[in-house]
Amino acid sequence: MHKNTICLWYDGGAEDAARFYADLFPDSSLDSVFRAPTDFPSGKAGDVLTVQFTVLGIPCLGLNGGPAFPQSEAFSFQVMTEDQAETDRYWDAIVGNGGQASACGWCKDRWGLNWQITPRTLTEALAAGGEEAARAFGAMMTMGRIDVAAIDAARRGES
Repeated sequence: MHKNTICLWYDGGAEDAARFYADLFPDSSLDSVFRAPTDFPSGKAGDVLTVQFTVLGIPCLGLNGGPAFPQSEAFSFQVMTEDQAETDRYWDAIVGNGGQASACGWCKDRWGLNWQITPRTLTEALAAGGEEAARAFGAMMTMGRIDVAAIDAARRGES
């Protein structure tokens, strides 16, 4: 067990979510499933209570805590991508599996967890500062899924 683990509250489905992430992302796995020894507010004895899993090397604990605390955009995983193909693969998997598209590279999976699918070129443009950052930021503000070619053009001042 890790000294520090991110605990993610699910309204059921923590095991399914962990399996989905393990199949989608490299350096990800479903590590263990713990069942409730007795009934609890959102389930019965024997139901999946917690799931230990890893997402892109980050240890997580999924807790099937019920509807009391839904996910929000206050927490998200930011996934750095190298190109449009990788961006599309993650975006399409999350949105296409019952999730929702949002703005500026954000999307939500079917369990309500938020993701930022962020191409490296966007992060590099913002880190560059000045006019390059302003142009890339302006381009990003018009997007749902990030368009790598459009960000690169904005970085060069071609948009």
